[in-house]
Amino acid sequence: MKYLIASDIHGSAYFCRELLRAFKEEKADKLILLGDILYHGPRNDLPKEYNPKEVIELLNNIKEKILCVRGNCDTEVDQMVLKFPILADYAVLCENGQLIYLTHGHKEIPNLGENDIVIQGHTHIPTYESPLNPGSVSIPKEGSHHGYMTLENSEFLWKDFTGEIKNTLKLY
Repeated sequence: MKYLIASDIHGSAYFCRELLRAFKEEKADKLILLGDILYHGPRNDLPKEYNPKEVIELLNNIKEKILCVRGNCDTEVDQMVLKFPILADYAVLCENGQLIYLTHGHKEIPNLGENDIVIQGHTHIPTYESPLNPGSVSIPKEGSHHGYMTLENSEFLWKDFTGEIKNTLKLY
């Protein structure tokens, strides 16, 4: 199974379209969203083509392919318009016996096993060791790129929207 992992769309229709283009080009099976889907938050400038209604429509069109966790900007009113669950604080995957804990990153991470991996968003900055972070789809910080991660065959790839690989990490 191939996963495309992304975080922090923040209502940007432009970057949501870029994300869905990448999802299609990557031929991923599931889109994992690590929160902050529609609202840009009070600390962020408006992202390019801020249009939460278009983001709702784009994501609802592939609702059966999305696994999402709640970000600090996601609320119950967002769940009323999105047709896939967004309010779980975390989700867990198992990849070849490896436990992968998915969260937005704004809440305390539970104690996990020594070899378990955490993937989170929230900071808008890619990180390449646990907790792994895909960075931000729409509002990257500290000079990082707009982008996402993939996970396939126990290998993580961080990419920008041109498809350029920024980093890789192979699990056991």
